[in-house]
Amino acid sequence: MKKILFVLRKQPHNGTYIPETLDIIMTAAAFDQKVSLLFLDQAIFQLKKNQHPEAMGLKDISAIYNALPLYDINDVYVETESLQDHGLTLDDLNVNVEEISRANLGDFFKQFDLVLPG
Repeated sequence: MKKILFVLRKQPHNGTYIPETLDIIMTAAAFDQKVSLLFLDQAIFQLKKNQHPEAMGLKDISAIYNALPLYDINDVYVETESLQDHGLTLDDLNVNVEEISRANLGDFFKQFDLVLPG
């Protein structure tokens, strides 16, 4: 079993990019790979509570993130500085995550067999 980290950087609600990326992530997990997610930059807004994209005719992806444990995707990380830069705290997010500081990312990446942009 490979340990795969998907690094997400894109903002939510930008067309089909995020739902398609989530399909890839869940497919990898379905094939018995150990999948983890890291949210950087504006991607942290993908996890923000109380969004209503359907008002703009967009798909609400929050239900997909809530289903991650069903795919054994339990290791979800956010970069501390990305939260701070965007004025968010862990309480603003709709899933349980672990914070990791920018200074520790290099060592963090070393624990994975594969690091993929998402």
